[in-house]
Formats: sequence, C-alpha cells, structure tokens
Amino acid sequence: MDWFTASEYWWSRLVFQRALAVLYLVAFLAAAVQFRALIGERGMLPVPRFVARLRFRQAPSLFQLHYSDRFFAACAWAGCAVSVALIAGADSLLPLWAGMVLWFVPWVLYLSIVNVGQTWYSFGWESLLLEVGFLAVFLGNDEVAPPVVVVFLLRWILFRVEFGAGLIKMRGDACWRKLTCLDHHHETQPMPGPLSWFFHHLPRPLHRVEVAANHVTQLAVPFLLFTPQPIATAAASLMIVTQLWLVLSGNFAWLNWITIVLAVSALRLPGDAPPVPGPPLWYEVLVLAVAVLLLGLSHRPVRNMLSRRQVMNRSFDPLHLVNTYGAFGTVSRLRHEVVIEGTHDAVPREDSEWREYEFKGKPGDPRRWPRQFAPYHLRLDWLMWFAALSPAYAGAWFSALVERLLENDRDTLRLLRRSPFPPDAPPRYVRARLFRYEYTSWRELRETGACWRRTYVREYLPPTRLAGVAQRS
Repeated sequence: MDWFTASEYWWSRLVFQRALAVLYLVAFLAAAVQFRALIGERGMLPVPRFVARLRFRQAPSLFQLHYSDRFFAACAWAGCAVSVALIAGADSLLPLWAGMVLWFVPWVLYLSIVNVGQTWYSFGWESLLLEVGFLAVFLGNDEVAPPVVVVFLLRWILFRVEFGAGLIKMRGDACWRKLTCLDHHHETQPMPGPLSWFFHHLPRPLHRVEVAANHVTQLAVPFLLFTPQPIATAAASLMIVTQLWLVLSGNFAWLNWITIVLAVSALRLPGDAPPVPGPPLWYEVLVLAVAVLLLGLSHRPVRNMLSRRQVMNRSFDPLHLVNTYGAFGTVSRLRHEVVIEGTHDAVPREDSEWREYEFKGKPGDPRRWPRQFAPYHLRLDWLMWFAALSPAYAGAWFSALVERLLENDRDTLRLLRRSPFPPDAPPRYVRARLFRYEYTSWRELRETGACWRRTYVREYLPPTRLAGVAQRS
C-alpha cells in the first residue's frame, strides 16, 4: 500500500464529504435567510459599523473589502449553490486540483461570514465547521485515495471536541462530578426539542447512568481513535450513538451532526476502493505542509485543555484553523425566559392589552410544544436564552431588537413565529418581562395540555416607545 494514502477509508471519505456538504448547505441557508435583520446594513449589529473598527488581519473576510446586503446575499446563496454541487459529487468529476478549489470556496465564504457575524456567530460549532471544512479541502477526490495524515487530523479534531468537552465538565460544575446535571439540563438547555420534556422526566437513576456514560465517551473513548482497527471504528461508533442521543434530547444546531460526521471519517466501512494511481508529488507536499502547520498551531488548544483555567469554544487564530471546544461547563438550575409584548395603547398600563410576540424555537406560550429545528440554527432564539441569563449578554443588540419591533421591521419579524400586530399597525409600546419556566408534570400535561408552567419574576425592560422614552407602569 502507498505510504501516503489509506484506500480502506475510501467509502468513509465519500460519506464524510457528502454529509459535510449538507451541513455547509444548512449553514449558508441560515445565513441567507437571517442576515438582514441580524448583521445587515439596517441590522441589529451592522457589518459596516463592525468592520470599520477592525483591520483585515484581525478578521479576514470578503466583507472587509466590500459590503452591501446584496453582496452578502450573493455570497450566502453562492455558498448554498456550491454546497449542493458538492452534495451531488461535483468535486469527483473534476481534476484533483479543481476539486480542492471547489471545497475551498465554501470555506472562504463561510469564514467571511463568521468573521463579521459578531455575537450572532460566536458559537463553537461555527469554528468547528470551518476547521473541518479546511481539512476537507485536502482530503482528495476520486483521483486519489484518502491521505493518511488528513484522516488522522480529522480524528485529532474529534478528539479535541470530545475530550475538551469532557474536561470542561469535570473542571466546571460540581453536578457533573456528582452525576446530577441531567436532573436540570433537559429543562434548562438553550432550546429544548420535542422529546426534551420526556427526557427530563426519565427516572433520576437513569440520568446518573447518562452522565456516567457521557464521561466515559468523552474522557476515555477518544484515546481509542488512535488505535488500530477495528477498535477505532468501535470508538467512533460509540461516539455516534452518544451524539444521536443528544440529537433526540435537544436542539444544538449542527454541533451534534458535525461531530457525527467527524466520527464517520474514522469508520472503516465495508467495500473495496476502485483502483487509482498514486497521488501526484505536488499534492503530497501540499498535504504534508498543511499537516505540519496544523500540528504546530495545536499547541494552544493542547495547553488550554491541560490548563486548570480551561476555556470553551475559543479560536486562537483569525482563520479558525485549530480551535478549542467544549459545552455546558456549568448547567443552569433554573430556566428564565424573556417574554416580549407590545400594546397599541397611548398610555401603557398594567391592565393594557399587551400582546405577546412568539418566537420560532424558544419557549413562549406554555401550551406550545417545542419543535425540532437542528441542525438549522435559530440565532435570535439562542441569543434570547443568553439574554435571560443576564442583560449583559444582550446589551449590544436588545435595544435594537425592540426598536425594530416598534417599527414592524419586515426582516426582523421574519425571524419570529408570529407578530401580534398587523404590518400597517405597529405597537406604540414594547416591553419585556422575565418569567421562570418549568416543565409540567405528567398530571398537569394530561389535565391542561401545557408542557410548561411559567411564573412572573420581574420587569426586564419597561414599556418603551420608538422615540426611546421609557415609562414604568
């Protein structure tokens, strides 16, 4: 066998590439649909204002060179088109160099989006998609067998995703060490899914088993990825099963799905690879040079994992080539939600007719059952969860959101499930209130049909009108 390639991973490469292209498509589609209200020229955090404060090398992006909403839309939809082409296998119909260029295009486009996305794109799975997408450029097409070094670099990413998440849990919240975090997590996670209510009501001993199994999968199993087959395949398969369990229990955008895709790259799938010639010299040199670069950049994530002050989801370079990951180092015990309401009354009072805005994914009406959105990412809904944790998380954009609601801004309303006001009659005042949300019991569900019960906590934002004058009721 050629020292440089591993033909036994031919079919796992094929599945990996097509699945990664699907995730690219989801990411670009979300960007195309949501960007105007979030980071557009009249968005809550406009890109032009952001790039004016940064040099290109701080956040490399096509939008540092030029920005308009039309140009951003063209880039996002172009990313969708290239992703569809990759799903269809267009890279395999091209020469090796051209196939690599085709994979490079969505990476550049999505890097450009993430680097100007600000807080809306501050999630770990953005960097993870970029890191994995960069390696996919060098994985080859039907002209060559998969390079061994790239196969193992993909496992290195998977190792850091799982092991980093395991370490941050053990170092963070004591409930992970006591095996009690899942007594709360299914109820307090950012965006529950349609089965989360049922997961929350599983017997507590089973929750202990879930947490213990998670520790094994994240702290022990990742080391088996670097062992010979079929042990590595067994380890990756166990990770896939664990991630599918998480898919069923919540809405975590494409975090679980890209972890599954990474695990697929470590599987040794049955089937013979077609005969192909050896890789060209230029390809070997390029792949090995990239491998040396990425291993050199890995020292910061490794130091972070070994540090007692480990941080989650950090990029150490503006190209997001090698990053550190982790999730839920702490678990909330209580769930708070910000409920936004508006009224037509000229003088707002507590007994005014306050109408509630409904979001697509985040809890609102206690009787409305959560839906499955992942791998699609509802960015505003996720940030509303952080806003409920502390107003500081929403300081940069919440007032702009309220202003857009007072204007009945069409792009902003498209991010919502329903506005209680017709397009030609915006509210005179908007307010926000903080509620505590708890899952109902089996009995309450049967009697009321509600999956949530909520309790008023305090005022979050007093009644505010478009002129910016706030009045307390």
